[in-house]
Amino acid sequence: MHSDSPENPTTLAPDPAPLIIKIKDLRFSYPGKMQSAVLDIPEWHIARGERVFLKGPSGSGKSTLLNLLAGILVANKGSIEILGQNLGALSARKRDRFRAAHIGIVFQQFNLIHYLSILDNIRLAAHFGNKGKTGLELTAKQLFEALGLDKALITKKASNLSVGQQQRVAIARALINAPEILIVDEPTSALDSDTRDTFMKVLLQISQTQGNTLIFVSHDTALTSHFHHVVNLAEINLAGGSKYVC
Repeated sequence: MHSDSPENPTTLAPDPAPLIIKIKDLRFSYPGKMQSAVLDIPEWHIARGERVFLKGPSGSGKSTLLNLLAGILVANKGSIEILGQNLGALSARKRDRFRAAHIGIVFQQFNLIHYLSILDNIRLAAHFGNKGKTGLELTAKQLFEALGLDKALITKKASNLSVGQQQRVAIARALINAPEILIVDEPTSALDSDTRDTFMKVLLQISQTQGNTLIFVSHDTALTSHFHHVVNLAEINLAGGSKYVC
């Protein structure tokens, strides 16, 4: 018989972190190819604060899944719940607002507006996330410093930056609203190994400081040691992807 005395205390397991992403019976096909599912995921979930490395060959549907999680695409069947909100129940405009407020995204193409200054690119992200302007420039400069970017670049047009600099600016823009979820797609593809390792250290430090849940897609399996979970999309996707998609 157990005693609860200090000499023999009862050890209680910590409460599990709440689920921040829940997928149920998800099925997605692109228009015109409804008989050929790209994704067929019976169930998948991610807990708050987890760092997940998502891998799979080109064409397996990784980028499609990221677009669904971001609400850019909508599932044909099933549900995706983010922070308790079923994305399929929202209009396109409301999905855009939800994404801007709660999800930071860095896609391979960076999607910076090249004719705007870096600061204005970041201001747009803050505006759509409804975060206001108070302290925005200071926060942006702090992110620049953490990411190893020269603060003087903040007034430059995005088109004047190198690919590596644009990549880091895209990370700063994604983090400016301190989103609950950070989705990152192949962020180290343009970096050499030394720069990659430094970049990953900084990204993970900032993500941990902000308390983000991180979903990271990459072909570089050398990075898996930085993550709590490594998920092979083929193991959760019954459809097996398609050679025509990403």
